[in-house]
Amino acid sequence: MPLTVVDHPLVADRVAHLRATATASAEFRRVTAELSTFLAYEATRDLETVAGTVTTPLDLKAQSRTLPQRAPLLVPILRAGLGLLEGVLAAIPSAEVGLVGLARDEETHEPTPYCIRFPADIAGTDAIVLDPMLATGGSMAWTLKLLRERGARRLTAICLLATPEGVARVEAEVPDAHIVTAALDDGLNENAFIVPGLGDAGDRLYGRV
Repeated sequence: MPLTVVDHPLVADRVAHLRATATASAEFRRVTAELSTFLAYEATRDLETVAGTVTTPLDLKAQSRTLPQRAPLLVPILRAGLGLLEGVLAAIPSAEVGLVGLARDEETHEPTPYCIRFPADIAGTDAIVLDPMLATGGSMAWTLKLLRERGARRLTAICLLATPEGVARVEAEVPDAHIVTAALDDGLNENAFIVPGLGDAGDRLYGRV
């Protein structure tokens, strides 16, 4: 399934808070972290586990399922993607973290990389890309394709909001990637911003820089 829109009362509540103009940066960051944890649960539903046993306080053996030694690679797209990182790490504390920095050309709306930091070898690793807004899909598709070129196996995108245009682009360029989002909005305006959206996620997380 290439797209999952998480339909849950707790998710809807957090989305409403993020959309509200009155939500200040500190609260916006807190709610984003909570929401990203909820989305991480859905995004990792099919994560592989290792079967084993543990010893309980009653000195009995219990069957167990644990994450493999090499947990998924989390890749926030700078800078706004960092807002999702804390919440996803709360769900997957053993995950490795890479970074991708992309600047958007305001005329073409296409991404230009300025920072790429991955472990030396990610072949066979599951990767989860974090970006609050899947708008045109350019940054997400670029990052997913880079991970695929480096040998990453299963690819997942976690976004707070997505648009039909962004989803279509990712599905066209990386058809096996799984997109998990809290809401699918109407589309893009003439400046390629999501509507109704929640404004500029980076600015609302960290202030205007």
